[in-house]
Amino acid sequence: MALALPPGALTGQDARVARTVLDLLRLLADRVDGVDGGRADGAGPAGVLEQAATELAGSEPEAGALVLRIRSAMDAGRRRESELAALVETARELTSQSDTGGVLDAIVRRARALLGTDLAYLTLYDADRGDTYMRATAGSVSPRFQALRLPLGAGLGGLVAATRNSHWTGNYGEDERYRHTAEIDAAVGEEGLVAICGVPLLVDAEFVGVLFAANRSARPFAPEEVALLGSLAALAAVSLVQTRQLADTAAALDALRTAHAAIAEAAAAHDRFAGVVLEGGDVADLAEALGRLLDAWVVVLDADGTPAARFGATPDDGCWAEAVRSADEAPGRLTRAGGAWAVAVVAAGQRLGTLLLGGVPDLDAGQVRTVERAAMVTALVLLFGQREAEADRRERAEALTELLAVADRPRPAVLTRLAELGVAARRPHVLLVCRCAPGRRRAVLRDAAAAGGRAGLVAEHEGAVVALLPGTDPAAAAEPLAHPATPEEPEGAVTVGAAGPVHPAGGLAGALAEARRSAEALLALGRAGEAAAAADLGFAGLLLGDRPDVAGYVAGVLGPVAEHDARRGSELLRTLECYYAAGASPSRAAAALHVHVNTVAQRLDRIGALLGEGWQEPDRALEIQLALRLHRLGAPGRAD
Repeated sequence: MALALPPGALTGQDARVARTVLDLLRLLADRVDGVDGGRADGAGPAGVLEQAATELAGSEPEAGALVLRIRSAMDAGRRRESELAALVETARELTSQSDTGGVLDAIVRRARALLGTDLAYLTLYDADRGDTYMRATAGSVSPRFQALRLPLGAGLGGLVAATRNSHWTGNYGEDERYRHTAEIDAAVGEEGLVAICGVPLLVDAEFVGVLFAANRSARPFAPEEVALLGSLAALAAVSLVQTRQLADTAAALDALRTAHAAIAEAAAAHDRFAGVVLEGGDVADLAEALGRLLDAWVVVLDADGTPAARFGATPDDGCWAEAVRSADEAPGRLTRAGGAWAVAVVAAGQRLGTLLLGGVPDLDAGQVRTVERAAMVTALVLLFGQREAEADRRERAEALTELLAVADRPRPAVLTRLAELGVAARRPHVLLVCRCAPGRRRAVLRDAAAAGGRAGLVAEHEGAVVALLPGTDPAAAAEPLAHPATPEEPEGAVTVGAAGPVHPAGGLAGALAEARRSAEALLALGRAGEAAAAADLGFAGLLLGDRPDVAGYVAGVLGPVAEHDARRGSELLRTLECYYAAGASPSRAAAALHVHVNTVAQRLDRIGALLGEGWQEPDRALEIQLALRLHRLGAPGRAD
C-alpha cells in the first residue's frame, strides 16, 4: 500500500503528526495483510492500533488520540455490521414462522440476545379494551408479570403505547416521569426489574404493541441500543402483521373450503330429495330420506300444527312447541329451541308448516343447508299437494252441495260425477251435520275429509259442515268429529247430528233434515260438543229443533209399518193404535178391532219384526205412541 503526502501540503507540527499517522497506517496495512483480525492475542488490527496509540502517547499525543478515534470508529463499524447481520438472521427466522405465537417467541428471544439483557417481553394492543396485554416473554419468572395488562398512559409501557414513542430508564422504580400504579409496580417488583427500555411496534401508523428489553440491575440504555431495539421492533411488527394476514388468509381459505363442501353436501342432498319426489314420493318419503341422511328423527307439521309425516323415535307432540315458535320468528332459517331443530316450510310467500328434527347433538354448516334444502323441497311438495287437495275438495264440495239441493233423486249426470269421485251412490252412507264456530270449520272440514277419505264428500252448507261418509252406523261415524269446548278453546265445541244409513242415489233431503234436527236438539239441550243421531234423541229432537220435521219423525218411527200397510193392504198401524188404546191388552184390542185375539197376536209379531227388538220397552213405546198420535192427527201433511 503506497501512502504519501503531496509536497507542501502541511507544515510544522501538523506535518509531523500527519507523517506519523501515515507511517502508522502503512504499518497497520502491512500487518493486516498477514494477520487475522480476529485473533485474541492483540495482533489483530485493534491490537495494532492500541499498541501504536501507546507508543505515540508520549512523543505525539495528538497522533495517539487520533489513533484511538480510528480504533473507536472501527469498533463501531464492526458492531454495526454485527447488529445488521443479527437483524438479517432475525428476519430469516421470523419469515420461517407460520404462526403468530412462533413469531412473538422469536422476537423476544432475539431482543434479549441482541441487547444482552436479563429479560425481553412483548405486549399487544387490545382495541376492544383500550390497553396492552402481555403476550410473549423471554427470561421472565413471575406469573403475575406474565399476566400483566398495561392501561394506556400507565407505566413505561403504557406511555409508549399512548405516545407511540420509545421510552427507557435506568431505574424504573425511582423514575418519576412515569405514572406508577400498584398493579404494575407489584408485577415489576415481583419480576425484579430495574432498567427498562420500550419501543412501539408500528406498521404504516398502525399500532401493534410494545417490545421491551429490561435488566434486573440499574443500567443506562445507550441510544444505539434503543435504536437497535427499534429496528428489531419495526421488523417484528411487519412480520407480525404479515403472519396475521397469512393466518387470516388461511382461515378465509379454510372457511371457503368448508362452505364449498357444505354447498356440495347440500346440493347432493337436494338432488336426493328431488329424486324422491320425481319417483313419486310424498312428504313422508322426504322425512324418511332426511332422517336417514342425518340419523335423526323428523316430523313435518302442516299449517295447523298437525303432524303430516313422521320418521324415527319422535317425542310427544307437545315437546316441540318452543321449536315451532322459534322457526316462526326466523322464516327460512334453521333454528334450535326446546331440544329440537326447526325450520318453517314456506312456498309462494305462504307458510305451509314446519319441519322439525332432533336426536342429533349438533349440525355442521353442510347439514344445516341440507335441512333447509329439505324444507324447500317439502314446501314444494306440500304446495302442489295443497293445490291438488284444494281442487279435489272444491269438486267434492260442489258435488255434495248439488246433492243436498235436490229434493228428490239426483240426475244421472250427478251419479256419474259421484262415481268419478269414488263415491258409491247406491251403497249405505251416513250424513253428518257439524255445528261449530266459524274459526273451527277449517279443522272440522279437514277431519271429516280424513274420515271419509276418497269415498266421502264434505262441504260447508248453510253455516254448518256437512259430511257424507260411507257406513251404516251414524252415531259411530259422528262421535270422532264431536269436540267439547275447553278452557284453552272456549269456542272450540263441535256438535254433530247424524242420520242414516241412506243411499245417496235416492236423495239426501230427508237425511239432511234429520241430521240438522239432531244437532239443533243437542244445542237446545245444552249438550254442545256431543254427537247424536235421531234414534238417540227420540221425540226430543222433534220438539227442540228450530225446524221441526213431523213427517220425517213419523216416518222414522213408523215408516216400516206404514210401508207394509201400503204394500199389503194390512191394518198394522190401526192395530198398534188399538193395542195402546187398550192399555197394551191384546184381548181388548181384538174386541175393538172385531177380530180374534190370535189375529191381534199375529199382527203384533209382524209389527215386532218390522220395528225391531225392544219396541215394547217404555222409551220405544212412548216414541211409537207419539208418532201414532201425530199420524192420526194428520201431522205428515202439515210437517212444515
